[in-house]
Amino acid sequence: MAKIAVYKFGGASVKDADSIKNLAEIFRNRLRKNLIVVVSAMGKTTNALEEIIDLRLKSEDWYSKSSILEAFHLKVCDELFESEHPVFSRIKNWFIQLKLVVERPLTKENYDEFYDQVVSFGELIATTIVMEYLCNQGLIVLWQDARELIRTNSEFRFAKVDWERTRSACQLQLLPKLDLFPVLTQGFIGADHIGRTTTLGREGSDFTAAILAACLDAGSVTIWKDVPGVLNADPKRFPNATLFDELDYKQAAQMTFYGASVIHPKTIKPLANKSIPLYVKSFLNPEAKGTMIYGSGKQNPIPTLIVKEKQILVTFQMTDFSFVEEQHIHQVYRELDLLKLRVNLLQTSAIGISIVIDYQLFKLEKLVESLAKSFKVRYNEGLQLLTIINPDEDLIRDFSANYTIMLEQRTRTTFQLVGKPI
Repeated sequence: MAKIAVYKFGGASVKDADSIKNLAEIFRNRLRKNLIVVVSAMGKTTNALEEIIDLRLKSEDWYSKSSILEAFHLKVCDELFESEHPVFSRIKNWFIQLKLVVERPLTKENYDEFYDQVVSFGELIATTIVMEYLCNQGLIVLWQDARELIRTNSEFRFAKVDWERTRSACQLQLLPKLDLFPVLTQGFIGADHIGRTTTLGREGSDFTAAILAACLDAGSVTIWKDVPGVLNADPKRFPNATLFDELDYKQAAQMTFYGASVIHPKTIKPLANKSIPLYVKSFLNPEAKGTMIYGSGKQNPIPTLIVKEKQILVTFQMTDFSFVEEQHIHQVYRELDLLKLRVNLLQTSAIGISIVIDYQLFKLEKLVESLAKSFKVRYNEGLQLLTIINPDEDLIRDFSANYTIMLEQRTRTTFQLVGKPI
């Protein structure tokens, strides 16, 4: 039997009708049995769904935003299908279900669960359109609800995978189908033990591909992007970015940890554990080689630049002039863990602890409330975190000159600063 392959297509690859037509062309000579295709929400749909949640939370008019989003998807269908095609009624039905979910009660306390139930519609709608179009073109695929495969705990927005139950579901539900047809499913979403929709973290579709590959001992995973492969910097910020032909798992994992957006941070580990190679290729130039990530055992010395937006610098200062001890760091990390907040940078001094975290609605407020009795808490929002892996002194000097720096840190192989661009 041929080895299973997993393809993942992000929102940019299905952002409009022309993109979906391009997707079909990529599949002309590639679609086969034992192929799993993971697809994200179309374009900026997830952002639009987040705006709907925000309007609902403020008790403002979210219906108009929902109608605009529905009209966008139906317009894409107009450009892909004949007017009597059943896809139109299917998409309208998804939006009826979406509106029923948005009308449910929403508070700060149930925000994360509400969020997952709403944003999951982006992937469900996108895969419905893509599946129908591929079949319409004679490229037969089976549609699979990812929530029947990816089993998780109930930590909404950052759900942890129940690997044993997920592996069992993949073996029982996916393998028999893959022996007959390619299967199309959603990225980013799963379900807890009682069937409630969960998500794996923003941009988590890459992780979905890795989960399915690991559970089925796939031969490879290919992530299709709007860039030539993995570059040493974001080409939108740095036009002269250099393409990596290959990377070792460890170096790729390091890049994703610091915020390189080309691959989701959790993607590498399950693939490395099973020695499954990961290819990052361009859907705009599908015949190009791209980047291969595998256990090469070699470190590429090219400096890598990573910029993370919407960062918050939080400082916890001792209130009684005592020194920072291990117990104080544990206290801060306990609260961060409860709030599912990941630390992007940590620095301690004699009387303070400074951390850098991503912006998340309500989370900063809750963190400050929980620790205000033990520490004097100060914070700065709207910052950038710049990381340079394998830096040289010229790079550090040049980039430092472009920031008002609030905190910086150096190790043997990495330089980081937090601040505001000048």
